[in-house]
Amino acid sequence: MKSLTLNLLSIAIFSFVLFSCSPEDDGIYFDENSEIYDENNVSYCPLETEILTLVNQHRASLGLSNLSNLNIVSSVADGHTNYMIESGKISHDNFDQRTQALMNKANAKSVAENVAFGYSTAKGVLEGWLNSESHRQVIENPNFTHFGISTNTNESGRNYFTQIFIKK
Repeated sequence: MKSLTLNLLSIAIFSFVLFSCSPEDDGIYFDENSEIYDENNVSYCPLETEILTLVNQHRASLGLSNLSNLNIVSSVADGHTNYMIESGKISHDNFDQRTQALMNKANAKSVAENVAFGYSTAKGVLEGWLNSESHRQVIENPNFTHFGISTNTNESGRNYFTQIFIKK
């Protein structure tokens, strides 16, 4: 019995270490006096525009309302995409900072995000998200009203994605 308890404790600790988010900073500091993002200089590449369109088409096929694109959300997403590229891993590190920033600057009532890596097409990344229960639930959440997107490539030409959804 003692051996079983030790094994279960070891598995629990290993799982926590393996799956807990890193406390690393993604370089996004938000406070009431600083605006390190620039929502006025957000532009969308064709891949990002197609992702936004495909998400709304999917939602419409389910009878859900279209989401409005919000530049401030894309700007915050861009900071996280760049962080993931710099760290070389996909993550939700510092999600609480992004959430607080969007609550403060975009009047968000709730926030969720989907991240991905390696897809080369908008259709591919959307299908990847839709094939994941937790990612699909974010996309199909009827309470969200706005969203933003960021994609960027690493030195090897592989794409990283951050899509953030908010309810205003």
